[in-house]
Amino acid sequence: MTWSAQQYSTFENERTRPVRDLVAALGQQRISNAVDLGCGPGNSTEVLAARYPGALVTGLDSSDDMVKAARERLPDIPFALADIARWAPSEPYDVILANASLQWVPDHDQLYPRLVSFLKPGGSLAVQTPDNLEEPAHSKAREIAAQGPWAAKTGSVRHPPRHSAWHYYELLAEHCSHVDVWRTTYFHPLSGGPQAVVEWFKGSALRPYLAVLDEQEQAGFLQAYLEAMTQAYPASSDGKVLLPFPRLFLIATR
Repeated sequence: MTWSAQQYSTFENERTRPVRDLVAALGQQRISNAVDLGCGPGNSTEVLAARYPGALVTGLDSSDDMVKAARERLPDIPFALADIARWAPSEPYDVILANASLQWVPDHDQLYPRLVSFLKPGGSLAVQTPDNLEEPAHSKAREIAAQGPWAAKTGSVRHPPRHSAWHYYELLAEHCSHVDVWRTTYFHPLSGGPQAVVEWFKGSALRPYLAVLDEQEQAGFLQAYLEAMTQAYPASSDGKVLLPFPRLFLIATR
């Protein structure tokens, strides 16, 4: 399963807004170093670097295409190819940012405390994850995957489990001096009608399904998904679709 920086960046303004809100909620203190886990094409790293201009900011991602795009965007910032699940830094950080990346990594009960352990005393883990698995964009994709002629290939595809705000608070409270958790639903007006919803999720949630299909099956899957999105997200009078997108935020301070 590969990532496309170009596809992901199609809705860059909408995808970057949550990380702006997350980073703005971090403390005002001077810091020496920060890392962006799952940096993507560098949009979140750019926000982090602007927030802490005096810090050494780095980024990492598991996708060659994403790292290449990030390096082209921010040539003065070091980026590396790495797997978040196996990441083990040689020195602790003041800020660890994970914007819309940890939902792709399994075993959060082990992962989140492990990331906190890589913080300096007083340092913060700042996480934003989509909280939309029950939204039509996801539920209809699961239905299509399970019921279509491609079900033998896609019916068993699963996204790693995510948890409630309460679960993450309980998980991290014993490891941290302060844990702040909140949930925000963004309503994104997308030009292009329901097809825009398809394009949005082609860059994220649909990737595991499409990755196991051949070209003809992909076309059929996407057509079925477009029909479902047309019913779930009808276009408004100006031709735009209003896409509700709930997201869960967490800042855990060691």
